[in-house]
Amino acid sequence: MRTSLHARILVGGIVGIGAGVLAYALFRDTPGLANVVRYVTRPAGQVFLRLLLMLVVPLVFAALALGVAGLGDLKSLGRVGLKTLAYTVCVSLIAVVIGLVLVRVLRPGEGLSPETRQRLLAGASERAAAITSAPAPKSGLDMFVQIVPDNPVKAAAGGDMLAVMFFSLMVGVGLLLTKSEGARRFEGVLEGLFEVMMRLIHVVISVAPIGVAALLFTLTAELGWEILVQLGGYVAVVLLGLAIHQFVVYSLSVRLLGGMSPRTFFKGIQEAMITAFSTSSSNATLPTSLKVAEENLKLPSKVSRFVLTIGATANQNGTALYEGVTVLFLAQFYGVHLSIDQQLVVLVLAVLGGIGTAGVPSGSIPILAAILGTVGVPIEGLGLILGVDRLLDMCRTVLNVSGDLAAAVVVSRGETREAA
Repeated sequence: MRTSLHARILVGGIVGIGAGVLAYALFRDTPGLANVVRYVTRPAGQVFLRLLLMLVVPLVFAALALGVAGLGDLKSLGRVGLKTLAYTVCVSLIAVVIGLVLVRVLRPGEGLSPETRQRLLAGASERAAAITSAPAPKSGLDMFVQIVPDNPVKAAAGGDMLAVMFFSLMVGVGLLLTKSEGARRFEGVLEGLFEVMMRLIHVVISVAPIGVAALLFTLTAELGWEILVQLGGYVAVVLLGLAIHQFVVYSLSVRLLGGMSPRTFFKGIQEAMITAFSTSSSNATLPTSLKVAEENLKLPSKVSRFVLTIGATANQNGTALYEGVTVLFLAQFYGVHLSIDQQLVVLVLAVLGGIGTAGVPSGSIPILAAILGTVGVPIEGLGLILGVDRLLDMCRTVLNVSGDLAAAVVVSRGETREAA
């Protein structure tokens, strides 16, 4: 029986941590260990990260453009489309704010000794620059103005993800408004590009056990057990943020905006939550979500089908929260100070990342790498995150799917069953 990928990634992480801690204990500060890290594990980890970054721009471009184009005819959809868009943006913003506040208050990335932090930071910036060409973060009015790229190809080549995302959204709007045969053919090309990028991501993720083992060996061989304390704190903060959003924000939204009892809502979506947890995929859970929306929640089918289909790609609250927490955690971990302007960039990119992330297992990793590069946080820290990502992926998918169903409840309020 073939071992599942997440099990192999977990084994790779355990092997990397175990071997790294053992090497730290036995061979700390020896030339032999330094050579292993320099010539074997660090290059292997960097190649893995570069493979992920290679796919970011075409994936984001295709996913965001198709996400907007998939809204259909805004004139005919009228209030349903506008309500869905407004709800998605607002709730995603709330999710990211919850995550950022928790990291700022609980500070899970802090606690490393000054000596350990110095060893960690030694060469990290140079190595990060070697695998990402993202420009220095902008601030204030410059950041706002330069979101609009004067040359989208140049923005893509320079790693300016805010500009790339804006251009992608505009292409989606153009596809939405253009009703020609040529536009439909171009949309088909984007769908093909998206499918190819997703296939390549699956190929890259298939070697993740090796990449994760190499990245975690490098970190633990240099830092020892101390790094695991921060990792445990990070996991706890992510799970706390997901729980607050799931049981507080969604309960309030379905009660106040949807007119439904939270008890009825969560009882009705149990089957979808279990499917989401087991598959780690919003797309794979979509058939179950459609079923519980119509049979258990008794929502108008036309509204629920539209909201849930769009939400499986464009309403990823759990992913947005996770990305925001991860970026700030790694900034604390590496001792990188992020200004208010830079944190605002993280907020915007995390929300857009929730729209542009594919609803499949580990679909957020390439987007996360791009956000880290944009705000100047070493993306080598992804080695830590990937070691525990499977559990967090399962949990945030539950939040994503629950959020889609909560959005369907809210948007359905005031719509009639005849609309089905």
